[in-house]
Amino acid sequence: MQTDQPRKNTANSPLRIGTPGSPQATRVMLLGAGELGKEVIIALQRLGVEVIALDRYPNAPGHQVAHRAHVIDMTDAAALRVLVEKERPHLIVPEIEAIATDALAQIEADGAATVIPTARATQLTMNREGIRRLAAEELGLPTSPYAFAQSLDEMKAAIARIGFPCVVKPVMSSSGKGQSVLRSDADVEPAWNYAMAGGRVNHGRVIVEGFIDFEYEITQLTVRAADPQTGETQTYFCDPIGHVQVAGDYVESWQPQALRPAALEKSRDVAAKVVTALGGRGLFGVELFVRGDDVWFSEVSPRPHDTGLVTLATQRFSEFELHARAILGLPVNTSLRAPGASAVIYGGLDEAGIAFEGVAEALTVPGADLRLFGKPESFVKRRMGVAVATGADTDEARARAKLAASKVRPVSAK
Repeated sequence: MQTDQPRKNTANSPLRIGTPGSPQATRVMLLGAGELGKEVIIALQRLGVEVIALDRYPNAPGHQVAHRAHVIDMTDAAALRVLVEKERPHLIVPEIEAIATDALAQIEADGAATVIPTARATQLTMNREGIRRLAAEELGLPTSPYAFAQSLDEMKAAIARIGFPCVVKPVMSSSGKGQSVLRSDADVEPAWNYAMAGGRVNHGRVIVEGFIDFEYEITQLTVRAADPQTGETQTYFCDPIGHVQVAGDYVESWQPQALRPAALEKSRDVAAKVVTALGGRGLFGVELFVRGDDVWFSEVSPRPHDTGLVTLATQRFSEFELHARAILGLPVNTSLRAPGASAVIYGGLDEAGIAFEGVAEALTVPGADLRLFGKPESFVKRRMGVAVATGADTDEARARAKLAASKVRPVSAK
């Protein structure tokens, strides 16, 4: 007799997909329901999955499309456990950093749900200290020189060893929040204060990184998914994504980013080693620095990456569809359809319930499309949407994406 007990996603068989709203439903709980989570939810629902979305504020983008939504402080372990026991998800999919990862480890240990990709991977990657020590000290991957500090004095001592220029980041933050480039002693105390304000969890601890003289940064989207022939987990790669960041936050991306053959091989080797060490299934965004044939590991996110929004236009399956398929044990296809690019649309003003003008004009740009995220409140530098576009090459696609984004005008709804 069929029950609503969680079914294990075993190594050699996909999760059987039931019908949403029925006792046989396959239930996935997303921890974080921003614009990336929203696209994952849509991808899961297209495969017949029942989705529960959690976020820290009401009417988050993913709340608007999920079967059920909850507002919760996900760093509250007890509250998180209560919701897991109430909703009884088969899979738990973390989408943000600010989560009680120890609670996820206990949930996984108790067999209450499968954490994607694993509870251990979530614990390591939600904290820059954990993932940096794994990459540099356990796997021996090339990284920038680094040190950790939990006071201003410790940070000054770390900078004295590493030297200027350097980068300071909270050990737990996202989208460049709390991140500073330091070039002199005058930058040190402001950087500490900014890091303290920008960290989501574990305030008071930062990483100091030596500056690498790289040519460009890439995101190597890497998928751990089932081989359709054997059922065993294999590693698959998307074409590299190039991107531009301002103050640690991505503003445009393009795919494919051209690499020298040796650099491409090294980037995939580094990515494969990191995601294999983390384990589990799903899509990972591996951030790398590249100069010539040299590649350095920077960070990894065990979930879709903001720079990967470009894949909505470029790939046979977007990064969101790849993540959904991989976590369900379904086959994936990482092939590129066309060169493309993405460009961010910022809020431009601080106001709740804004409106957008120029949408029709933006959609007249050849090869262009839009995603307006539906965030309930706008800030001047809050990402409220994105334009994506294809072209004959990435130069044409970048020009089209930026043109489309420029035509969208956030305005007061009052």
